[in-house]
Amino acid sequence: MSPLKIIVSFGLVLAFFSCTKGMAQQNVELYKDPNQPVEARVKDLLHRMTLEEKIAQMRHVHSEQYDVKGKPDIQKLNEFTNGMSFGCVEALPYSSEQFLKAIYHIQKHLKEKTRLGIPIIPIMEGLHGTVQDGCTIYPQSIALASTFNPELAQKMAEQIAGEMKVMGVKQALAPDLDLAREQRWGRVEETYGEDPFLVGRMGVAYVKGLRKYNLIATPKHFVAHGTPLGGINLSSVEGGDRQLFSMYLPPFEKVIKEANPLSIMNCYSSYDGVPITGSSYFLTDILRKRIGFKGYVYSDWGSVSMLYYFHKTATNGSDAALQSVKAGVDLEAGGEDYANLLKLVQEKKLDEKYIDSAVSHILYAKFSSGLFEDPLPDTLNFKQYFHTKESVALSKKIANESIVLLKNESNILPFDINKIKSLAVVGPNADQVQFGDYSWSRNNKDGITPLAGLRKLLGNRVKLNYASGCDLTSLNKDGFANAIKAAQNSDAVVVFVGSQSASLAREYQNSTSGEGFDLSSLTLPGVQEELIQALHATGKQVIVVLVSGRPFALPFEAKNIPAILVQWYGGEQAGAAIAEVLFGDVNPSGKLPISFAKSEGHLPAYYNHLPTDKGYYKSPGTNEKPGRDYVFSSPEALYSFGHGLSYTKFDYTNLKVSKTQVQENDTITISVEVKNTGDKDGAEVVQLYVRDVVSSVATPVKQLKGFSKLEIKAGEMQIANIQLPISELFLYNQQMQKVVEPGEFELQIGASSSDIKLKKTITLVDNSISSIENSLPKSISKQEITNPNDGKQYLITGTVRDVQATVLPGVTVMLKGKSQKTITNSKGSYQIQAGVNDVLQFSVDGYTTREVKVGKSKVIDIRLAPSGK
Repeated sequence: MSPLKIIVSFGLVLAFFSCTKGMAQQNVELYKDPNQPVEARVKDLLHRMTLEEKIAQMRHVHSEQYDVKGKPDIQKLNEFTNGMSFGCVEALPYSSEQFLKAIYHIQKHLKEKTRLGIPIIPIMEGLHGTVQDGCTIYPQSIALASTFNPELAQKMAEQIAGEMKVMGVKQALAPDLDLAREQRWGRVEETYGEDPFLVGRMGVAYVKGLRKYNLIATPKHFVAHGTPLGGINLSSVEGGDRQLFSMYLPPFEKVIKEANPLSIMNCYSSYDGVPITGSSYFLTDILRKRIGFKGYVYSDWGSVSMLYYFHKTATNGSDAALQSVKAGVDLEAGGEDYANLLKLVQEKKLDEKYIDSAVSHILYAKFSSGLFEDPLPDTLNFKQYFHTKESVALSKKIANESIVLLKNESNILPFDINKIKSLAVVGPNADQVQFGDYSWSRNNKDGITPLAGLRKLLGNRVKLNYASGCDLTSLNKDGFANAIKAAQNSDAVVVFVGSQSASLAREYQNSTSGEGFDLSSLTLPGVQEELIQALHATGKQVIVVLVSGRPFALPFEAKNIPAILVQWYGGEQAGAAIAEVLFGDVNPSGKLPISFAKSEGHLPAYYNHLPTDKGYYKSPGTNEKPGRDYVFSSPEALYSFGHGLSYTKFDYTNLKVSKTQVQENDTITISVEVKNTGDKDGAEVVQLYVRDVVSSVATPVKQLKGFSKLEIKAGEMQIANIQLPISELFLYNQQMQKVVEPGEFELQIGASSSDIKLKKTITLVDNSISSIENSLPKSISKQEITNPNDGKQYLITGTVRDVQATVLPGVTVMLKGKSQKTITNSKGSYQIQAGVNDVLQFSVDGYTTREVKVGKSKVIDIRLAPSGK
């Protein structure tokens, strides 16, 4: 063969292979190409799917559908799925190793042995840690919120996502964005508290942390789930659209727009009588059309079925499925009602467009999260990624920053290790870990108890006298004698009281907090309150530490106990953290993310109430001196949102605002100097609240709009700079339009919602009306008609009442600019000498001072209006 023929032949071979390769590339399904746009991949795959395969994507595989003696049985799985891939899968009852192996085999089968090779989404709970043995246990969500440190929330979520990723998990059922505005509700612990701004900030940070490893986050429970009637889980929530859009929706809206979670979980409850699960208004009109959510709605477990057996708004499972799909619930978990969808479509009761819409949302999440490209999990080396030094150190740091010092009379804390020789460590939570709900353990071996933390910190330098005193729930006082003896033999007493939560799918005994464990009373359960009182009666210095998932009423402690700490559920390092706080190695910096009520009768206790909601008369009473609003108490919280003390002191000065005349599209900077005037390094959370001075609809007395956490060394000063977008000062007017109204807004800088240090006012200018206002003529003032002063003094009498005609005793009546004055009697009556044209001034606490000029009449009855403060 000639060289030319050889070259030509070789060229033909190359052309053949090149052509073959090109055709092969063209034959690769578009949906399998990661370089294609997500929307194109979704459209391509959806077009290839049968109706049965689409509906399978809307369903959930649960462990009972494949498990055989702790192992996945693929044949059993196939019998359930009919050989198709499903939407999601869980393996909650399994150990970590079992879970990982199950996901490996199930995922491998679905990707390699089903017609289209669609992978399944393995889900996992992850509120404060991966809920599998061996994984790091972090402080519960309510504790995380107490740090007021979104950076810690993001780092924690990143660590959780890292542990989940090596296990093959793709979706975390977290975070919880409910507003905890009902303290009897057992799920308070899962939330970030009562305030929408704080919840939104922590939620955005948490979701960003999960998304770092491309996990699908699932904020829950959409929407308004945290204020159930009577505090009973799953009960209905009452409210209107203004409360919905102003209070409950903003955290979800911020998380969706800023962090792209890819999934949302609907809630069990109804709002204003409408079950969310069956409502297209909530799940389509609001969630998708208004907020712009693009991911998929994952049903809370069993919520579809609840439409017929709980809410009574569906006739059966088929009807419940029909309502849920049309509403916008894309995937059903914890039930089998979506198995009815095929028949509903075939019988023309359900348009297939609803199926296509739901499956598109699910596939969008699968493609966007990289699920199709994810490798199978490593079943051999996964444990090296669990419980790392970094994750344990982070858990400890969060525990440190989450502890809240409620009270510290005479600076009794921290203890001086050189002065205290013995310490009684008492209470049912003194030697018991409390991790909170959605944890994988309740066992002391998996964490550090307070007693263990104190022993490790103190060694033999301080003698510890331990006694449990009582348990968490019963009325048994047999342990009181040992507790009192321990107190009497010690220099001081620390008593650990509170609650205990369930452990997901594992233990539920003696739970007084967590999902489904609601309380009718905010008094400490069992005889814990009596134990505290018995220890106080010994005359020893008693410190109370509340280890809990929710606030409890502590009126006796607030009055009689010199120091109170709230630890919440502090994770696996809780014992080490509280020991270091008690002895001053750590300076507490936590702030309350939820207010503490004086009792269940004082609920609701949240700080951001409307101006009318804490009483009209402003004269709260006591048992010794009855009053009004309430007769024997005050409606104010015992400890307010944002409260938390330090072992040092901070002074706030020099409040500055970058602009005081603002427009809606402005963002202003508020700055304040904060100086640590004590002798200990410390951290302070500077909080910005805003009050709309006059508005077209009633708005809260103040609302958190920013915060900044500063770490300040003793004697040093730092400047807190807080950005405030003026658009955040919105309200929904009487026409339910979202607007920022012109007028004055009071900026309040403080250490808590009840401890405001400095104030400034800004004015939102409405340019559209300013020119009109300037062109209007000034009002013509009436000429004052005066009576000639004859120089004589007359006896002026009268009665002072409020605007509801109730007589007001104790009102000071005085001549303005003169020394004469008197006080109204028990009937509101007064007498005073005055001359014509003298000015009488009427003043009393809680009412607006009023001035009246004396004329010809010698009887002057007046009414005073409340001051509004």
